[in-house]
Amino acid sequence: MEKLNIGIILGSTRQGRLSPQVGKWVKEICQQHKDANYEILDIADYNLPFFGTGTEKEEGIIAWKKKLSSMDGFIFIVQEYNHSLTGALKNALDSAYEEWNDKAAGIVSYGSTGGARAAEHLRGILGELSIATVRAHPTLSIFTDFTEFKVFKPADIHINYVTTMLSQILLWSKALKAVRKS
Repeated sequence: MEKLNIGIILGSTRQGRLSPQVGKWVKEICQQHKDANYEILDIADYNLPFFGTGTEKEEGIIAWKKKLSSMDGFIFIVQEYNHSLTGALKNALDSAYEEWNDKAAGIVSYGSTGGARAAEHLRGILGELSIATVRAHPTLSIFTDFTEFKVFKPADIHINYVTTMLSQILLWSKALKAVRKS
């Protein structure tokens, strides 16, 4: 059977961001499950113009849509800034539409309240893009899972949460791949 492709989307483009550390850790856990290919998708690499200001023919948008089209599911690494997700992530979500449809996603969030408020905002947006979000949701505390707010040092218990989330993503991604083919 053909392997699924799961994109791990880094939700921040800020200088000093922590999402690359979290994304790398999530990918290492995922790679223990051989049912899929896992790839980190860093929105900073695509140089996406602010939604509505370009022609939608910019190289970054074309490359972003092509990459999203090749994915069967996603894991969003979401940090909470001002009780919500980043503008860069919202812009990346808005920069495509059909490429998101009928796919599954999980959310790994972090912040002062584990990023829960950002994750809840993201769930509403993903629903509008016809992305099915899974229930399992690992939340990481900026106070206890990061040293001096800079170095990611997660508690071992989070591995179980990521594994549970991944199991749900793989099930839904497989089912929705069949939906997209029909």
